[in-house]
Amino acid sequence: MSLWTSLEPASATVDPGSSTTVRLRLRNTGDVVDEYRFEPVGDIAPWTTVEPQTLRLYPGTTGSVDLTFAPPRTPDATAGPNAYAVRITPTEHPEATTVPEGNLTITPFTEVRAELVPPTVKGRFRGRPKLAVDNLGNTKVTASVSGSDNGDQLSYDIHPSNVQIEPGRAAFVKATLKPRQIIWFGSKEERPYTFAVKRSGVTPLDVEGTYVQRSFLPGWLATCLGVFLALAITFLTLWLAYKPQVTSAATELQETSVSTLPPSPSAPASTPPPPAPSAPPATSAPPQVTETESDGGSGGGGGSGGGSEEKKKPAPTAATAVRQLAAADPGGRHICYRAFVRGKGWTAPECDGDTAGTVGQSRPLTALNIAVSGVNGTASAAFVHNLDSTNGQGHYVEPWAAALDGFDNYVGDSKKDAPAMLGFTINVDEGGKGVCQAVHQKDRGWQNLACDKPNEGERYIFGGTLDNGVWLEAVKFTV
Repeated sequence: MSLWTSLEPASATVDPGSSTTVRLRLRNTGDVVDEYRFEPVGDIAPWTTVEPQTLRLYPGTTGSVDLTFAPPRTPDATAGPNAYAVRITPTEHPEATTVPEGNLTITPFTEVRAELVPPTVKGRFRGRPKLAVDNLGNTKVTASVSGSDNGDQLSYDIHPSNVQIEPGRAAFVKATLKPRQIIWFGSKEERPYTFAVKRSGVTPLDVEGTYVQRSFLPGWLATCLGVFLALAITFLTLWLAYKPQVTSAATELQETSVSTLPPSPSAPASTPPPPAPSAPPATSAPPQVTETESDGGSGGGGGSGGGSEEKKKPAPTAATAVRQLAAADPGGRHICYRAFVRGKGWTAPECDGDTAGTVGQSRPLTALNIAVSGVNGTASAAFVHNLDSTNGQGHYVEPWAAALDGFDNYVGDSKKDAPAMLGFTINVDEGGKGVCQAVHQKDRGWQNLACDKPNEGERYIFGGTLDNGVWLEAVKFTV
């Protein structure tokens, strides 16, 4: 070989978007004048320049060229050590090609960009935006995604909530937004929200979006219903005020003849009650209580007020909400529920995994109102605080309560001095179908989701605790 080479330095470091220079020294050890051509080779050759590109040397003389590396600030500039080489070809002896090699370390950098697709979603019960997270850096990124809004008006189901993204790639995160309160009538409302892309040691990247919540029924229909209700009340008032008193001899004769007939043996007495579920464990008595009026509550008990001209419109119950879902989705399974919160009364109905009750206010639940569709009815019982407890546990107080699909089922008590609920048992289809529950307990927070197994074991699921001092604050159900 008639050529000696040396890289100074043999290893170098460069930041993406900037440049660094390495000097290549060479000596003609042959006995003839020769000209050398230089050509970068390897993965980083596109970012390498040689100055000058040719060098003429006399025998025994030394010369040098500069290698300049300028990797771009893009994911293509892979972080870490990268080998490089320069092919040196002598003009006089092209077969004596020399390829000196070196090492260039490219420093890592991170750059993350996130975008909502679409930025605005609309819906009555849910919205489904997607979050695109792009890794524009040259090293792998690990991030978590969470959602928030002012006033805690929305709940967020994010999948996946944690992502790992290779350089130059993007990850798509699917999200489902659900309003915590349904707008039954009126105009639509805009609910701004924010997704936060969080990485360790870095300020979260916030992406803002808007969920436009539409009312369940359009505004014009609410106006028509109001006008119709006003006309109906007016007509009823006039009818009661001016109803003529008419008696009929034929009617009296018919009533007399009917009263002499024997009763029909095939006439049904009343609609049969819904089927009762299997009994709770032998260690606890099966309970059931009924809903009554309470302080600040809007109970669903029977009876009527003193006046017949003005009656307060009853609040929607769990059956009201589940029938509306069943009408929109006849083949689906649904469960709706509301909770009686001490000092606040009945909450609005929630459905299919949303939260009923309060969190962090230390307000116990004393009753639940549950209704189902598509699962052949439900049954449940309340486990409540026991003032006379000697073992530190509450107790069941009355038999189970059951209701068919589309009808209200009540457990617990909504009286002012009603005991706090510590837990409950529940099943659907007498244990023939599955039901899942999660509870938020005083000083313990949310407990893990638990489900019964259809047609197996106890044929019901218990939620809560036997501890006489730990009450329920909120619940969630799915079927």
